[in-house]
Amino acid sequence: MDENDPANGRRRFPSGQLSALVNAANQRGDLIGLVRKARENLPGDPAFGDPLSVSGPGGARAVARAADKLVGDSPSAARELGLGALQVWQAMLERVGKGRGTQEITIMFTDLVAFSSWSLAAGDEQTLELLRRVAKAIEPPIADRGGQVIKRMGDGLMAVFPSADRAVRAAVAAKENLTNVNVNGYRPQMRMGLHTGTPREIGGDWLGVDVTIAARVMAAGGNGNTMMSAVTLDSLKPETLEELGFGVRPYRRSFFAAPLSGVPEDLRIFRLEAE
Repeated sequence: MDENDPANGRRRFPSGQLSALVNAANQRGDLIGLVRKARENLPGDPAFGDPLSVSGPGGARAVARAADKLVGDSPSAARELGLGALQVWQAMLERVGKGRGTQEITIMFTDLVAFSSWSLAAGDEQTLELLRRVAKAIEPPIADRGGQVIKRMGDGLMAVFPSADRAVRAAVAAKENLTNVNVNGYRPQMRMGLHTGTPREIGGDWLGVDVTIAARVMAAGGNGNTMMSAVTLDSLKPETLEELGFGVRPYRRSFFAAPLSGVPEDLRIFRLEAE
C-alpha cells in the first residue's frame, strides 16, 4: 500500500520522517512557547505538569509522572502536547466528581522560628545543611503516615493527610526527630499548624479558606508550638492523644498580639502539649 496514495484518505508519514518532524519541533523554542500558550485556553489548570502538580495521587498524575520519565522535564513540543491532553483529562475527572473538593482532609503547615535572622549570620552553606537535615527529620514521618508534601516554602512546608489522626501522629514524630537536628550548636524550633476541612485540589495544589485557616493556625504557634483547630481536635479518635501521651490546651491570644486575619472570628485553636 502506497503511504502517499490519495485513495488512503490522508497523507501518511513514514515513522522516520515523523520522528524527524517531532525532533525539529522540539528544537523550536517559539513553537514550544506557542503550544504552552495554547494550553491556557484548555479546560483545567494550565500549571498542570510542574513538579508539584504531578506529585499527587490519581490517574492523570500517575500518567504524568510516567510521561516525565519518557520525555524528560526539558521543554519540548511533545511534552507540552502530552501535558495538555493530561490537563484536559484531569479537568474532566474533576467535573464528573472524581477529582477533589468534597473529601475531608487535614492540612499541615510548618515553619522554622527565627530562621531568617539565623540564616543571615550562618551563611548559605550552613543554611542549606540545616534545611537538608530538617527535611530528613520531618518529611519521612509525614510520608510514613500517609501524608503528602504539597509544597516546600524555604524553611517550611505544606502537607495534607487523609485523616486528623495521621496528621497529629506525624506532627508528634516529626517534632521528636527535630530535637536531634543540630548545626554547629544551633537547634531549630518549628511551629506547626493543623486544620481539617474540604479545600479544592487544582493542579496539584490545594486552595480555599481551609488552607488559609491552617496557615493562620500555624502562625499562632509562637516559638515552636504545635497548634490545631477545634475542627481537627473534634476529628481525632478518642484514643489518639492518649496513645501519644499528649493533651491540648486552649489557645488564648495575648493582649498585645495582632488578631489572626483571614479566619472566622469564632475559630478556636488548641495547643498540643506532652502530658
